[in-house]
Amino acid sequence: MVAGFGLLSTGCYSLQPVPVAEPASGTHLAFAINDVGRVALGGSMGPALSKVNGTLVSKQAEDYFVSVSGVDLLQGGFQTWAGETVRINSSYVSAVYERKFSKGRTILASAAAIGVISMFVGKALGKSFPDPVIPPTDSVPQTRRGRIPVVLGLPPFLRSINPPRSH
Repeated sequence: MVAGFGLLSTGCYSLQPVPVAEPASGTHLAFAINDVGRVALGGSMGPALSKVNGTLVSKQAEDYFVSVSGVDLLQGGFQTWAGETVRINSSYVSAVYERKFSKGRTILASAAAIGVISMFVGKALGKSFPDPVIPPTDSVPQTRRGRIPVVLGLPPFLRSINPPRSH
């Protein structure tokens, strides 16, 4: 349930390039980190940074001060942060994206969520009403099956082999 809510909440947003040179404080941003930035920030944020996600606290000269919510890693992982404020120099950034609400993704994610919920409800209702048991009729002959015969001892292909004799 929690994973579904997380998927639904991330599906409702998309990253758009920031249209202005100076985004407003409080804006949810993602900073694509370049190689210079990976080297410079590697000691404090980890060497495999791809993107830094967070809320812009302020911008002073060439530096962004960001309350970091998480970082995307080069190999595809994500590390959650608790809102620590980090200084990111603009020379460390290859692109700045704003996290914006996406109607299309929201509709798609909502439809998928409704489908999954409907499936679970349908299965739950299906289990509460079991299939009716149809009793056997007299017209169908009942066959009795016997036991399978079990032959103890060696299999036929091994019976013809003489065991070695001791001298």
